[in-house]
Amino acid sequence: MKNKRRKNQWSAWWFLGPALLGIILFSVFPILRALVMSFQSGSLISMHWTGLSNYKYVIQDPYFAKALQNTALYAFTVVPIGMVISIAIAWNLFNRIKHSKFFEALFFMPYVTSTIAIGIVFRYIFNGQYGLLNYILRFFHLGTPNWLDNPSMNMITVIIFGVWLSLAFNIVILMSALRGIDPQHYTIAKMYGASDSEMFFRITLPQLIPTLAFLLTVNLISAFKVYTSIYALFNGQPGIAGSAMTAVYYIFNKFQTVGTPGVAMAATVLLFLIILVVSFLQNKLLNKVGRR
Repeated sequence: MKNKRRKNQWSAWWFLGPALLGIILFSVFPILRALVMSFQSGSLISMHWTGLSNYKYVIQDPYFAKALQNTALYAFTVVPIGMVISIAIAWNLFNRIKHSKFFEALFFMPYVTSTIAIGIVFRYIFNGQYGLLNYILRFFHLGTPNWLDNPSMNMITVIIFGVWLSLAFNIVILMSALRGIDPQHYTIAKMYGASDSEMFFRITLPQLIPTLAFLLTVNLISAFKVYTSIYALFNGQPGIAGSAMTAVYYIFNKFQTVGTPGVAMAATVLLFLIILVVSFLQNKLLNKVGRR
């Protein structure tokens, strides 16, 4: 029996080996390399040890503080708003609309489309002079802000785009979770005269908590790493005068444009720690909610 178990263990390691090797080469090693580089200065080909100087520079840099502020604003605005809209759309698709699979596929299309391509399209939608959004606002006699060329509007533009981007993945996952709920719960609830809102808050929402916990974690981590949408919306720039600078864009700028990889890696490590702490606190909060 023991020999059979050992044989099975070796077989399992043979199957896991290629995947583990890929994880070590492309995930673990880059993290360790970034940690080492964060204590070094100079160019990539001639780096030397400088201790905590990169961390001191990043912590004292007002541009990094602004980038973190924008990142937090984006994450804690886009994630809850996107989640609420996603739940509303998924519930209505599941509960009221026939041929929901067609609309589910339609909503999922942005997720499989390049963010750069979508960003270019939205760049025209947000255009202050001939954009579709301002055309609609003019039709209803509302104000027409300059979404892309006004520094005070740049983060609002990014947030609107981020909310729209987050819907695709959320809706598909929520639709799958809704299909996993036993329909007999709704049948019995209707027999006792429960309204749609009562069925949603007493049956649907409690059973969606594990899925919502997963989506909140994934969306929050993704929001803290926002970069591509800003690059696409502002044509390779972090907004007007850096008004839409985020943490990842700061890292890219220090690494690629300024040419200080040590500073970039120090900012990367700090961002990693922030995401780790926020994810931990979020999971603790969701676990408490789930026990109630």
